[in-house]
Amino acid sequence: MKSQRNYPIAVITDKGERKLKEGHVWVFDTEVVSLASKAENGGLVDVVNKKGRFLGTGFYNENSKIRVRLISKNANDKFDSAFFERRLRWCFEYRRTVMKDDFDCCRLIFGEADSFPGLTVDRFGEILVTQTLSLGIERLKGMLFPLMIKVLAGMGVKIRAIYERNDVALREKEGMQTEKGFFALDGLSCELDGKTVITENGIKYNIDYINGQKTGFFLDQKYNRLAAGRIAEDKTVLDCFTHTGAFALNCAMAGAKHVCAVDISKDAIELTKENAKLNNLENLSFECANVFELLTSLYESGNSPYDYIILDPPAFTKSSSSVRNAERGYKEINMKAMKLLPRGGYLATCSCSHFMTDGLFRKMLHSAASDAGVALRQIEARQQSPDHPILWNVPETDYLKFYIFQVV
Repeated sequence: MKSQRNYPIAVITDKGERKLKEGHVWVFDTEVVSLASKAENGGLVDVVNKKGRFLGTGFYNENSKIRVRLISKNANDKFDSAFFERRLRWCFEYRRTVMKDDFDCCRLIFGEADSFPGLTVDRFGEILVTQTLSLGIERLKGMLFPLMIKVLAGMGVKIRAIYERNDVALREKEGMQTEKGFFALDGLSCELDGKTVITENGIKYNIDYINGQKTGFFLDQKYNRLAAGRIAEDKTVLDCFTHTGAFALNCAMAGAKHVCAVDISKDAIELTKENAKLNNLENLSFECANVFELLTSLYESGNSPYDYIILDPPAFTKSSSSVRNAERGYKEINMKAMKLLPRGGYLATCSCSHFMTDGLFRKMLHSAASDAGVALRQIEARQQSPDHPILWNVPETDYLKFYIFQVV
């Protein structure tokens, strides 16, 4: 190593070494051979191979199967406030570059893809909503969050509040409690109601960052929604799993003849109605229904009015062990949609689970089309928006698949 190191040393297996050299940033529990001294959970350790060669520095946690999460592969890095301030500025400058006018409503930090493992930060105007899923980041929040405000202020961005959405079970696997609430910091408010209005693709949305799913709004589909809307003019659209109505509203705004927004959640339907009213859109209807049952009912009736169907389901799988079951679920809704559409109709379909890889998703679509007796003419193949960057060789960052087809 090039500098004196004071961190405990974790020696890892040859397999673990290969993964890190190939670009991954995780060391699993089974890949740790030994620790030269007692490592503190949430503290930093140096990772070396069996010959003592430095491979990186990361957060250690014996409670997690991901035993070490790397934050640097540079032996000269010093992990002080200046280091993390540089990292934050790098993240925010990247978003300002790739998101342009959408910088005011985007994901500012995307975990491992930004070398902040387990940390999500979404910006909704003057509100930051965070989610912390690693103990190492949890221990640094007192330094990191004020630095975020400082760096953004230097860019002319005023932040009114930081709200933590740490109400996810994954935290328990890291040895942390689940909780949510405002982060107390001088100059920031802790008395807001959690409601705010954002604008995306020229469409306004009411969002609830305290009670809504994840951080309150799914930002990763931003440009996919725009793409879906581009072909919606004069179409009769069925938007399945509408959630906040984002795909439905993009299509309605783009001149669709009519859009039916469907979700099993009554709250989601009410929110979609509110968002339609907020944008003075009247070419929509709303239905609270199970999408699987609705597609079956429409097919059996033999009277489907739709020439454009959008499928944006929640992740059907959150582990590798349930991928096959998820594949059957994806195939069922896609096959039924293909059967419902007239020849020349349009289908937008996606998966947000990284376990359902692009190869598996494409294979499923081929199978669904074959069983439906149709062919697919691909219009677009897309992924998540660039504020959710994909770090090559870290497949967990590559999760969203989005396709638009004409069914022929």
